[in-house]
Amino acid sequence: MKDLFDLIPNAQFSSELPADKEEKNYNRQVEGACYSFVETRSPSNPEIVHSSKELLEELLLKVEDEERFLKVMSGAEKFKDFKAFAMCYGGHQFGHWAGQLGDGRAINISEFEHEGKKFQLQLKGAGPTPYSRKADGLAVLRSSIREYLCSEAMHQLGVPTTRALSLVKSGDLVPRDMLYDGNNKDELGAIVCRVAPSFIRFGSFEIFASRKDSATLKELVDYTIKHHFTHLEGSSKKTYLSFFKEVVERTKSLILEWQRVGFVHGVMNTDNLSILGLTIDYGPYGWLENYDPEWTPNTTDVQHKRYRFGNQAQIGLWNLLQLANALYPLIQEAEPLQKILDEYKSGYLLGYHEMMCAKLGLYQVDLVPVKLIDEVSDQMKASEADMTLFFRELSSKEMQEFEQFWKIIEEVSYLDKSELRLQQENWKSIHKQLMSRIKAEGVEPKERETRMKAINPKYVLRNYMAQMAIDAAERGDNGLVDELYQLLLKPYHEQPEMDKWYAKRPEWAKHKVGCSMLSCSS
Repeated sequence: MKDLFDLIPNAQFSSELPADKEEKNYNRQVEGACYSFVETRSPSNPEIVHSSKELLEELLLKVEDEERFLKVMSGAEKFKDFKAFAMCYGGHQFGHWAGQLGDGRAINISEFEHEGKKFQLQLKGAGPTPYSRKADGLAVLRSSIREYLCSEAMHQLGVPTTRALSLVKSGDLVPRDMLYDGNNKDELGAIVCRVAPSFIRFGSFEIFASRKDSATLKELVDYTIKHHFTHLEGSSKKTYLSFFKEVVERTKSLILEWQRVGFVHGVMNTDNLSILGLTIDYGPYGWLENYDPEWTPNTTDVQHKRYRFGNQAQIGLWNLLQLANALYPLIQEAEPLQKILDEYKSGYLLGYHEMMCAKLGLYQVDLVPVKLIDEVSDQMKASEADMTLFFRELSSKEMQEFEQFWKIIEEVSYLDKSELRLQQENWKSIHKQLMSRIKAEGVEPKERETRMKAINPKYVLRNYMAQMAIDAAERGDNGLVDELYQLLLKPYHEQPEMDKWYAKRPEWAKHKVGCSMLSCSS
């Protein structure tokens, strides 16, 4: 394996795309440029909280100089002579055009090609940029722990995502108004090193279309295709349509994966959707506990619930429409773009049906009525069934007799037994239909269990778990961060020594700040 610090940075993005001509770091509108050169802020007393040896090994890398690693991952030292930069982009936030946004506290510190893989290192929380919009460009420990852990959790669940290489405490205090109620509080500062082939977003294209800057828009689209969609060739309308079609497909597949594991992004603005179909920007997020398609983890979204679990596919389509509008100047035809968007709708419905059938252990999907899937979802909601536990228990336990099946429902429901009993007849109907389909398909029980357990995780990063790790780390104890990290490396494995995490959300966490809903303050 090669040492990380023996790699030679390859400044593709900043050498091939137009730069901001102004190199002074102050808040401003940046036009005709894809990025601005910036320098990271040096923290006062950096300390490693955790780092991912697993990610390094996947990249076929190692680190021998731990002191240098800490300096680079905290922003105290450059990665060789690489000129760090922050990216310019815009976005629609909660359905409204917000104009220029950009990397307000994310700074790309290096870019590599190694063993056939492209990847960038990006520090989040390492200081202000021209896109910080009067903010400080810093991040706090609580949100940084959530991003660090969730990046690995999602990857191990099989969900496309940016990754996280390190989590560092800065040694500085950062003022934050966590609940947006006018009560600022000094919090521990932190920096996460994010890793991805690219951090280009839908909003990266929108900003240039909004400014009618078709020349820079074309440069960015051509660059993206050349380096990240290498099987597409040229810069014709046909190529741009193929590019858009692939982005649509990746976005659809990503949202289906979110739905499969019960993940809610919480801030599906167009600046938070990756052009590569990766989960990006872990702000307010959460996993469904009691199954409720109306649930959003974001306090900012609580009134309209735009980004609720059950609306993620629709918002994906809405965001793709904004991307289509951004690409239109290069294509000049609406009909082929609309056709691709229409394919998203039908493709998502088919994919969702197949995914839900697989979660239930049904494999002749053409013979499974859509009505049955709807009934299961409706009953999970009515019974306040814990989504993760419900599907995992169905994967693990005998349920041929209704009494066995009902015992599972009782175990996973957040209702008391007297309330739950009102749902019993509906569950009987569902059980009868499920068993009829299972018997007709004739899949061996052991094979069915294996296949179900491969897509129904036993462990996910529930908000209360992350909050427990945050509380401990703020007291100086990083042990729980590591325990959860190790747990989440194998979310589909039984891990009997970790069984305490295979449980419903505790009652104390139902309304506790950080355990139920979260704000964007980080």
